[in-house]
Amino acid sequence: MARYDLTIRGGGIFGLSIAWEAVRRGAHVRLIETHAIGAGSSGGVVGALAPHVPENWNPKKQFQLESLLMAQAFFGSATEVSGLPTGYARTGRMQPLTDAAAVALARQRGDTARDLWQDHATWDVIPAPQGNWRPASPSGLVVHDTLTARINPRQTAAALAAAIRTQGEVILGDAPDDGPTIWATGIAGLTELSASLGRAVGAGVKGQAALLQYDAADQPQLFVDTLHIVPHADGTVAIGSTSEQAWVDPSATDGQLDALIARACAALPALEGAPVLDRWAALRPRARSRAPVLGEWPDRPGHFIANGGFKIGFGMAPKVAKTMVDLVLEGRDAIPHDFRPAAL
Repeated sequence: MARYDLTIRGGGIFGLSIAWEAVRRGAHVRLIETHAIGAGSSGGVVGALAPHVPENWNPKKQFQLESLLMAQAFFGSATEVSGLPTGYARTGRMQPLTDAAAVALARQRGDTARDLWQDHATWDVIPAPQGNWRPASPSGLVVHDTLTARINPRQTAAALAAAIRTQGEVILGDAPDDGPTIWATGIAGLTELSASLGRAVGAGVKGQAALLQYDAADQPQLFVDTLHIVPHADGTVAIGSTSEQAWVDPSATDGQLDALIARACAALPALEGAPVLDRWAALRPRARSRAPVLGEWPDRPGHFIANGGFKIGFGMAPKVAKTMVDLVLEGRDAIPHDFRPAAL
């Protein structure tokens, strides 16, 4: 008889969140991470928990909305048990609008957001605020949404791991399978799943990001020309990120990150001259569908997959954790069709 109710392989945000959700429900679990907690893409610096645009609604966007609304309570529970911060705060986001057409589209999306988000959050067109934390906006207007949140990825990984251990569960470097097993192993997992299915189901996409010393802790995030500018509670601002299909060294930063920082300073001159504290690069697991891959591992009884977080892993993690624990421990399958391995 298995000694554990659940084994989770992979100590990134999906694996940690699934383990914590199972522990919260009273399950006896173990998490296996062969490198380090938060290694790879979960050890980044950006931490933007931002919603999809409220239009062309689909199951992926609905799943993400539900997850973002769960995030404060979910990550707060890890802080409550571990005593460690996650850096979570729902501070919102501003996006500059370039011209009249962009303003009209943004207002239309605001109408849609009222229907989809209901009273949980707003998407409004407002005058660009005054002061240092003001993105350049040719129209003088910005979108301000109140759904977007921030989180500190490294602090979150540490808090989840500590909460799991505090509740008496184990995190190991390696161990044989014992009981049902969820594979949340990122790039390696997508590679193994591709080999198992005999077709490419996903790959790694390199990202680069930077962390600057600048205190804007209470300000909203900025999203300017595909660039995330995220102020954190510790007096830093994260800038990210690139999406690179080709690379030489997946863990090395280069001139593409320098260009990213320069773009951020051009968008927000207050950042000019801010010291760069950290330069980060890693591969992020992206499924071919660009949605998370969740469900039973085909032809591997008792094995399951939770992978493919790509840029939205931290925002999706609370709902991914609930969905996978519902499936594996309680037999309730609520996985969207497009998330299943068979759909890749």
